[in-house]
Amino acid sequence: MKHILVANPKGGSGKSTLSTNLAGYYAAQGKHVTLADLDRQQSSIQWLQRRSEKLPLIHGLDARHHELPEKTDFLIMDSPAGIHGEKLSDIVKQADCVIIPIQPSAFDIGATRDFLAVLEEEKAIRKQKTFVAVVGMRVDTRTRSSGVLLNFLQDTQLPMPTYLRNAQIYAVAAEQGSSIFDLPKSKVSLDLPQWAPLTAWIKRL
Repeated sequence: MKHILVANPKGGSGKSTLSTNLAGYYAAQGKHVTLADLDRQQSSIQWLQRRSEKLPLIHGLDARHHELPEKTDFLIMDSPAGIHGEKLSDIVKQADCVIIPIQPSAFDIGATRDFLAVLEEEKAIRKQKTFVAVVGMRVDTRTRSSGVLLNFLQDTQLPMPTYLRNAQIYAVAAEQGSSIFDLPKSKVSLDLPQWAPLTAWIKRL
């Protein structure tokens, strides 16, 4: 089983968008996927509740229930904002990788900088048992803010397998309990290629 933790202490950074679409990608590949939601807002669980039975199955775990289905190929954990201390350490050491979504704003960059400093102290990461990558969210490469974000990410020297463009299709999919991998390819032709580097990075772990 591959265990993927999606984390950022700042609310609204794109954790649920990244988590649900990763779950949708692996489910569309025929994998057994469990999506765990540790956030009290339960955004990912609510997304699953809206999901059509006709779409590839994704199992859900909320903050109160942690019993995995008997067969799980991918466990994707959508973590809460503000996670820290022992709770952070516990879920980091269980994960194969931590993926950090970040939006191009000064607030997001500041919060992520502090979070990365905390992650550097985690034993599992220092010993390279858990790997870390950053994904830019809602990025418009024509704007100055995206340039600031890219410069920040280069300074961290962490892998940034990809960035996702600022596209309304993610909100549309979320409302339907879908991922972009469940939608007609004609509607997501600009978005699907952006996910390939991220899934390739995960595969190499």
